Amino acid sequence: MAFVSLKSLLEQAGVASPLQLDEWTRAWRSAADNGGVESQLEFIAREKGISEDQLLHQLSPVLNWSCVELARLNVENEVRKRISTKVAFQHFVMPVRFENDVLQVATSNPFDAAMQSSVRHDARCPVQFVLAPKTEIEKALKKYYGVGAETMDEMQEDDPMDLLVDSKEITGDDQDASIIKFVNQVIWEAFKDRATDIHFEPAEDELRIRYRIDGILHQTPLPPQIKRHQAALISRIKVMSGMNIAEKRLPQDGRINVRIKGEEIDIRVSTVPTVWGESVSLRLLTRGKIFFGLDRLGFATDEEVAIRDIIVKPHGIFLVTGPTGSGKSTSLYAFLSTINSVTKRIITIEEPVEYELKGINQIPVRADIGLTFAVGLRHILRQDPNVVMVGEIRDLETAEIAIRASLTGHLVFSTLHTNDAPSAFTRLIDMGIEPFLVASSIEAVMAQRLVRMICPHCTKPHAIDPTYLRQVGYPESDIASTNFMKGIGCEECRQLGYQGRTGIHELMLVNEGVRPLIMNRAPASTIALKAREQGMRTLREDGWRKVKLGVTTLEEVLRVTQSEEHLRGLLGEEKGVGK
Repeated sequence: MAFVSLKSLLEQAGVASPLQLDEWTRAWRSAADNGGVESQLEFIAREKGISEDQLLHQLSPVLNWSCVELARLNVENEVRKRISTKVAFQHFVMPVRFENDVLQVATSNPFDAAMQSSVRHDARCPVQFVLAPKTEIEKALKKYYGVGAETMDEMQEDDPMDLLVDSKEITGDDQDASIIKFVNQVIWEAFKDRATDIHFEPAEDELRIRYRIDGILHQTPLPPQIKRHQAALISRIKVMSGMNIAEKRLPQDGRINVRIKGEEIDIRVSTVPTVWGESVSLRLLTRGKIFFGLDRLGFATDEEVAIRDIIVKPHGIFLVTGPTGSGKSTSLYAFLSTINSVTKRIITIEEPVEYELKGINQIPVRADIGLTFAVGLRHILRQDPNVVMVGEIRDLETAEIAIRASLTGHLVFSTLHTNDAPSAFTRLIDMGIEPFLVASSIEAVMAQRLVRMICPHCTKPHAIDPTYLRQVGYPESDIASTNFMKGIGCEECRQLGYQGRTGIHELMLVNEGVRPLIMNRAPASTIALKAREQGMRTLREDGWRKVKLGVTTLEEVLRVTQSEEHLRGLLGEEKGVGK
């Protein structure tokens, strides 16, 4: 359709005046000449300050084309097959319905004559076009055709996708450009969805790809023919990460450095052999990530004040505990970023160095050449540090050196794998550390978990039966005053009702009331009782606080504190016996 017709239709729809349309058109053409990728309608919608969906609804009566909500439709497989994968992805169109020998096809650009001609030729039947936003069509294509469907369907020698740009790893000289495009697209989709991990999992008759988003695994839709290309895909990832592609019997580790939309991404890659082929896991780490300040990690005001006091002490140990994936490293990086200055020499030893911190000396563990936590820590102490961070205390030798460092005038941060804060003391004593050294060196222990936050775009009040609240231990005094919230699901959160994560914490300060218990080898349950008497909030109690604030849901707190609740049940029994 000629531009004059487009301008006339936009005028009829009341989108803008002729002068304004002329101005926007010149600006759009200039942007297109300089590499802009927006369609003219997308550009006009943005300039007008409305959504593309709103603009399409304005055009709908003028064009006599109806608008559809793709998210509410269930497209049958036979309907999808009436348009080839190549045409669907090339022109960003989605077949939605086939009735009375007429195929209904959704498009976001009703003025693309080449698209209309191509679709009609490909469908080989009468076509009725309907309107839908480009973002909704993109989601529908991914849902019904699968990630990378156009690449797998065509398997032709095209130029690699320009989504990931890394001249070392992704070039036009690779043997199979379509495989390159598919791997790039999988990583790109994971990045867009805020995934932290990608798992390629082979089975007898399929290759499954799952993304971990906000701590929960989600399977991504894939074209059915993906299984045939399993070996090539895994080989491509191994080439990118510097692994031996001929070795398929042993586990391997590698690393990929790429840029996505100008952002530096480190990808840690691990392969393990399974019955149906190699399983590959990719961990995505944003190299230039801006770390959260303490005020954005979800601490209560009193906890933040206490932590700020601890992390400026001249010596002592501050331990952060919790299972893998509970955000321990993020908290430690936030502590270091807060105290980082030209007057302090900070050295870390990590496995691996997840994020690079400017002004801090970071050492990666290399167990293959003998650079362990213990060896690295011993040499760090000869480097005149003020502050030391040890990625993890996992053995007696590392624990002994860390304690010696704290007692000789160094502030030490580290992590430990325990379920709660009080258990950290018994864990160190069980390792073989003398109780009096544990009591005198540790300043504080903080246990933490990550809970998903309610999506701010679809949060709604949510009624919960008071009887159930009492059963799970929600504070009786807060039941009547809490407005429970829940995300009902929207496009912003992939219909999950959650978006992003925050921490819940159990901060235990070591003081004169607790030290005698540690020195007398008291069990963790006894130490926990004393700490709670002195004001410590448990993980679940801090979770209840965030439920009351409308940050997260009751279900999320229960999900991540099940083991902690079991321990508290034992504490309750002991407390009853004590009385």
